[in-house]
Amino acid sequence: MKKFLLRATVALLFIFTVTFSSAQQWGDYTLIATQNGTSALLVDTLGATYHTWTFPSSAKTGYSTYMLPGGELMRTISNQQQNQLNGGGMTGRVQHVDYSGNVLWDFTYSTANYCIHHDICVMPNGNVLMIAYEVKSSSEVSAAGSQVSHTMWPDKIIEVMPTGATTGEIVWEWHAWDHLCQDVDPTKANYVSDIAEHPELLNLNYNNTQQTTDWMHCNGIDYNPALDQIVISSHFLDEIYIIDHSTTTAEAASHTGGQWGRGGDLLYRWGSPQAYGMSGNGIYNVIHDAHWIPEGPLAGSIAVFNNNGVSNNQSAVDIIASPWNGSDYGLTAGTYFPSTYTQRHACFGHTNNMGNSYQLPNGNMLVCIAQDGLVYEIDSDGNNIWEKQVNGTVPHAYRYSACYLAGTVPNAPTVTSTGNVLMAEGGTAFQWYVDGVMIPGATLATHTALVSGNYQAQVVEAGGCRSPLSEGVSVIVNEVSETDWANMIRIYPNPAGDYVRIVTVGSAASISIRDTQGRVVATQTTNSVVDTHSWPAGVYTITIQSEIGIRQERLIIQH
Repeated sequence: MKKFLLRATVALLFIFTVTFSSAQQWGDYTLIATQNGTSALLVDTLGATYHTWTFPSSAKTGYSTYMLPGGELMRTISNQQQNQLNGGGMTGRVQHVDYSGNVLWDFTYSTANYCIHHDICVMPNGNVLMIAYEVKSSSEVSAAGSQVSHTMWPDKIIEVMPTGATTGEIVWEWHAWDHLCQDVDPTKANYVSDIAEHPELLNLNYNNTQQTTDWMHCNGIDYNPALDQIVISSHFLDEIYIIDHSTTTAEAASHTGGQWGRGGDLLYRWGSPQAYGMSGNGIYNVIHDAHWIPEGPLAGSIAVFNNNGVSNNQSAVDIIASPWNGSDYGLTAGTYFPSTYTQRHACFGHTNNMGNSYQLPNGNMLVCIAQDGLVYEIDSDGNNIWEKQVNGTVPHAYRYSACYLAGTVPNAPTVTSTGNVLMAEGGTAFQWYVDGVMIPGATLATHTALVSGNYQAQVVEAGGCRSPLSEGVSVIVNEVSETDWANMIRIYPNPAGDYVRIVTVGSAASISIRDTQGRVVATQTTNSVVDTHSWPAGVYTITIQSEIGIRQERLIIQH
């Protein structure tokens, strides 16, 4: 791999300070690209610039920049001078460049009727998911049952397969406009008498006023290959949405079809129960960067950057344990589980726009306070162990390993099964997953499945290099009953005083304990004794996540 000298003229644009500690960091390089900037940096863990990509002024960074194996970048371009639509987060172009900055693909999706904006997601097959506005006239909006008549820009998602230097084929698409309901005009086909009975649809009249041309303002997108599902975040509606990608484009426009039989309807939504006619407090207050956590202690959970999460002066990273049960996300008393975030990091700063987080395999987290140009890493206890300050706005930042940069990531293993016994080949150490969720303690070449699901393995090499996940193997076993769950968990004494012992029988688990404010007060990886002598008396919630599923139990502390 070639190394390139940093040009002094570029270095002057990135005035920064770096702080680091002796605590265990993860990874080797942090990718930083400022919005409307003409360069992107790879910074090592000591704060030195390892590599710089430079871009012409006609291809300034729009919003998000991702590194691909081997040091190539997939990035959004600010195409404002050519765009016919003008709105927040507008990009219009996506560009793929190599390690030297040579352009490999330059794709424009921008007309008077549509334009891509904000985030993108590179899929395992090399295709790129993009968020786009599409223009709906006032007559179309009125015909859909809107209580106000005005032009709207609802969001759609397109999957683009690169076909040439500047061309791409849209091989799949989903439109929010196909999944609306309203309870205002009974003469319209999408009329429903009770919004709360249709959480799978978007209420067209929720937060829809004469001023909301940009109604949803989706800004984050991620893909879960194990589930073949997509998650997006909506700034203006303060929700996240999960949809099925296994559909055809025709099915995605309907309410049936696909692996889960729901077509393009919402499989899951979270953040604002009021948006679908239910009572309850909304958790999100301006959000960005919805994504699944791919590996580590919280693998399978969903993270969101909650810009005003703590207050209007302090952002938060909110993580929720996904309630996916292998076939759907389920409803509890008309709303989606969980009732609040599973874990929250109160950020070391505030940005009222943009920002992201990146959960690392060892339990650390990279956090980007966009408008402050601040990127920092915390350990699993919340201690700040590294930070970098740049001048400019940094919408997203990401951490990568040296093997990822070098393009030496190990190949995905091959997985076979005999009954419920799974076997992985192609490495010496592994990590097993079920339905995209890491199974704690499942690190051998063979694994016995305890529940039905889609199982995958990952090669784990010394030094932190990890392969992509293997192809999934579907396993069907007898489901775990409520009685079996109770028999597998031991929490004693309860009520507890100075300590509590938590034992899970037959399945390794990750355990977190939260107080009544939702703050994590303890985390454990598996069977353990927790020192509670200094905890205030009261009721706590224990969340136990294992291959069997997610379970919550109440713990009472008395002194």
